[in-house]
Amino acid sequence: MRRLKEIIVGSILACAIVPQSAAQDTVRKAIMLPEVQIIQLNTHPEGTLTQTPTQVATAEKIERLGDAQLSDVLRRMVGVTLKDYGGIGGIKTVSARGLGSQFSTLTIDGVAVTDCQNGQVDLGRYLLGNSSYISMSNGQVDNTLGSARAYSAGSIINMETHEPEFGARPYNLKIGGEAGSFWLLSPTLSVERQLGQRLSVSAWANYLHTKGDYPFTLFYRPGQTGNTTRERRQNSQVDLATADANLFYRMDSRNRLHVKVHYMQGYHALPGPVIYYSRLGTEHSQEQLFFAQARHRHTGRNWDWQLLGKHQRSKDIYEDTAAMNVGLVHNEYNQSESYLSQSVRYHTGAEGKDYFSLTLSVDEAVNNLMSNLDNHNQVERLSALGVVSAEYVAHKAKSLKGMRISGHLLGTWIRDYEPQTVSEPYARLSPYAGVTWPMGNFTLRYFYKEHFRVPNFNELYYYTIGHDLRPERARQHNLGVTYRSRPIQKKELVGAGTATVDLYYNRVNDKIVAIPMQNMYLWSMMNMGKVEIEGVDVTVNGCIENRDIPRWRIDLSVGYSFQYAVDRTDTESKTYGHQIPYTPRHSGNITLTATTPWVDVGYSAMMVGQRYALQQNTSANRVAGYTDHGISVSREFDLGESTIRVKAQVLNIFNKQYEVVKSYPMMGRNYRIGIVWQL
Repeated sequence: MRRLKEIIVGSILACAIVPQSAAQDTVRKAIMLPEVQIIQLNTHPEGTLTQTPTQVATAEKIERLGDAQLSDVLRRMVGVTLKDYGGIGGIKTVSARGLGSQFSTLTIDGVAVTDCQNGQVDLGRYLLGNSSYISMSNGQVDNTLGSARAYSAGSIINMETHEPEFGARPYNLKIGGEAGSFWLLSPTLSVERQLGQRLSVSAWANYLHTKGDYPFTLFYRPGQTGNTTRERRQNSQVDLATADANLFYRMDSRNRLHVKVHYMQGYHALPGPVIYYSRLGTEHSQEQLFFAQARHRHTGRNWDWQLLGKHQRSKDIYEDTAAMNVGLVHNEYNQSESYLSQSVRYHTGAEGKDYFSLTLSVDEAVNNLMSNLDNHNQVERLSALGVVSAEYVAHKAKSLKGMRISGHLLGTWIRDYEPQTVSEPYARLSPYAGVTWPMGNFTLRYFYKEHFRVPNFNELYYYTIGHDLRPERARQHNLGVTYRSRPIQKKELVGAGTATVDLYYNRVNDKIVAIPMQNMYLWSMMNMGKVEIEGVDVTVNGCIENRDIPRWRIDLSVGYSFQYAVDRTDTESKTYGHQIPYTPRHSGNITLTATTPWVDVGYSAMMVGQRYALQQNTSANRVAGYTDHGISVSREFDLGESTIRVKAQVLNIFNKQYEVVKSYPMMGRNYRIGIVWQL
């Protein structure tokens, strides 16, 4: 068929009933006890063992540091550049290792969140109340039984949903709220219920409101010089409601099903840039997002498989009440996606023998975008991705014991359809190869990956002069070493530590560049960019526990990143050899969490070096570096069958005024308090 109008995702799930036999009431005869299986829930990847560099923030660390949004976690990860357009209400995107935000893919429980219009997701709109952990993997997730879409990404951000655990009661209840500076209010409710030995459900809801009218100092000369006035941020209000429901079903020892239904509705006043006497924002957006997804995993003796299915619908309304030379702008965009992914893996090997696996993953997706614009108001994109991957782990040879070699070949086919128009397809093969070699406490790792990014609908159709755009092509190299110390014990103290050093080289060809034509509303999109990125990521983690004092533990994490990301497009250009916009050469972070029987403390410091707002590295385009400190203190009170946790936070302790994006001042010192009752 020339045009596929819809895709129907369905699956037939069968569950086996395992009979149980009753034991006889006797003390003379042997009693055959039924098999008991212990399943560890929500296991997260270990960054020192993975083939691709992976950083993880657990729910416990998130709670200690007081992070509320996904962007709060990601900004403290090494190699990640966050773009924040003005505090709570501003859009937030990340770029990993200089590749650009559209090379990063957000997944929730392994299923990608997509936006075919922009090609990127606002990470500030995802809250962390029911997450088990957040992981950030460069290259790809270190899991051969993954979707083909996950193989295609330059980096993967994964939010894993917390799976309930029950004690004597078959239910858990959590009610809480948070209040803070600038009219921040955020009540939350979480309910978990066990419906059987293998079946449980959970529901979580949160509402976030803030006026966001924080004060800032307005400088009337570049470089924060000259006369100043004290102003307040305008047009920063946020109202965000989120609801999430989950079903977890452990069919038997080999089959697990997770179904999620998610809904979000929000209003974001979009704070504009502060440019001399112009400080009022006139833009705002309203958004709705709904998706339902399911993940079914089977783990067999030699065969594993995974089935993912998702349907997503979203509506975005953008308005500018005073657009220059245009008047009122009112744009509506309606998106939908139907997505299906199947993965099957064959593996062989036993204790002490070499391990080999072969995996096939196939994804199909249909994306539709409807808008109220005059042109290109009905666009459909069909995507098909397939990947074949293989992995070998040596065990027999002592000198190579534990060495893991893996590789895959990804095929991508994408085509756009409009009424009366069919585009030429984007088709490409992309390889990957990697090796991990453990040597005592050290592990060496290397990977090479090729991948590409297809232009999004904005680049192809909206506010541009049309061109036949080619996909951006990226190549990644990573060479790293990790170290895991043996446990160190001195009297009652027990400690351990890990460290990683990764050197990387990335190159992006056919980079899509926007060039203004007659005015700022008419642009030409062209493939004319080349970027080279050389960098180093360093992480050090350590912990100390006191065995004589319950709940006494200190964790320290230190990270540093160096990125030399420069334009290599044209040797005659004024920007050749210049650092690409909003990519600091130097950045780092420190986090310290202390758990004690009396009080829990979390401290974080984030350091970002100077950047440039435009491609030319001139003093006029320079954005000053900054350091941001925050501290969180909490105490849990035992009430018998329930607990109450009280928390207080101070963010930007030293009231440093800085900008992540030029002319978008961030909040100074601000406060938050919270209370959570848990049954």
